[in-house]
Amino acid sequence: MSTQKVAVITGASQGIGAGLVTAYRKLGYAVVANSRDIAVSQDPDVLAVQGDIADPTTAERVIDAGVQRFGRIDALVNNAGLFLAKPFTDYTEEEFASVIGVNVAGFFRITQRAIPHMLKQGAGHIVNITTSLVDHANSNVPSVLASLTKGGLQSATKSLAIEYAGRGIRTNAVSPGIIKTPMHAEEDHGMLGGLHPVGRLGEVSDIVDAVIYLETAPFVTGEILHVDGGQSAGH
Repeated sequence: MSTQKVAVITGASQGIGAGLVTAYRKLGYAVVANSRDIAVSQDPDVLAVQGDIADPTTAERVIDAGVQRFGRIDALVNNAGLFLAKPFTDYTEEEFASVIGVNVAGFFRITQRAIPHMLKQGAGHIVNITTSLVDHANSNVPSVLASLTKGGLQSATKSLAIEYAGRGIRTNAVSPGIIKTPMHAEEDHGMLGGLHPVGRLGEVSDIVDAVIYLETAPFVTGEILHVDGGQSAGH
């Protein structure tokens, strides 16, 4: 088995995911980067695996490809996610299925396949990217599907942390506020920034730094780290 550590990152083609690929490479990790439309990397230590994480076959392909290429899995960042903010009664069955497919089923399948490889090594780390709206509902951003799915991830984070604490696997979550990514149009940045007590949007680097802190903090597990400009503290 290679001694180089390996991180799997979902939703890795842009925004936070792309930032995480760069950050883990700086730590010396090889990276298995997954997204529906991710491009082939010119870095031999970055393996790009295309596929929709909601597809039941994608998780197996990603983990198998990573093990075949690099020989091990040390870290998994469940970054892929769908966010739809709309009134509860306006959600369609198709939207419900899509959000559940990515935010819950995608997390479940790839995490279930990564953990056995971590157990073989007696060590591993899982980070789930959630949303601060789980902890502070906001009438300006009706988002029940985010609360339903990402709230489930936060609870699962603590449950996994306790289940595997004695076997060397840590599980943590980062709970972002609204981050300046391609998901948000530039003309909306002012309005969205105003939803945070600090009065601005977060940067991709804020979330990346939080994940890397957790990656390098061996005594931290079961933590929900809010990186949200004060949203979870109150208004």
